Amino acid sequence: MSSQERTLLTVRREVQGRLVPVGDPVTVPADSFVTLTQSLGGNYTIVHNGNMVRIDGTDADALGLEGLSLSFEPPGDGKISEAQVWEALHTVFDPEIPVDLVNLGLIYSVKIDQGSRRIAVAMTLTAPGCGMGPVLVGDVEHRLRMVPFVDDVDVELIFDPPWSRDMMSEEAQLETGMFY
Repeated sequence: MSSQERTLLTVRREVQGRLVPVGDPVTVPADSFVTLTQSLGGNYTIVHNGNMVRIDGTDADALGLEGLSLSFEPPGDGKISEAQVWEALHTVFDPEIPVDLVNLGLIYSVKIDQGSRRIAVAMTLTAPGCGMGPVLVGDVEHRLRMVPFVDDVDVELIFDPPWSRDMMSEEAQLETGMFY
């Protein structure tokens, strides 16, 4: 699905979601008609009763869709693969903007400690008051725990320097029409 396509769906079972951008929990009842506006990174953004709602990929069946299956081949050296870490981060998308967090410029640093099998991520949000911050942090933690040999993930939200569109990749700026 491209970022411009919208698909009308009927919710197959009651499903929990998060209101975008505030992050408040919301229940979408079974048999509701919703519009799917974004299907990226294994998560979904729908419009229900005029509100955008993010549905986690683990609940894809409620929308009649298949969730993202993310798996990695364990490296033979027994170490955390930096390439797999970045691949996992590229699967986390902003629920409003059809761009992953890496290309949005929201990931400021990634540090891998092979000894403790720990990944430390410093990231930001497009707006400091974004209620989706905890949801996105949870997505980053969850996806990074799927990388072989990762035992611990620590994600810190920082706001200095503040995010700006200049931090986006050129591809992301073109995709969103922010390239000028």
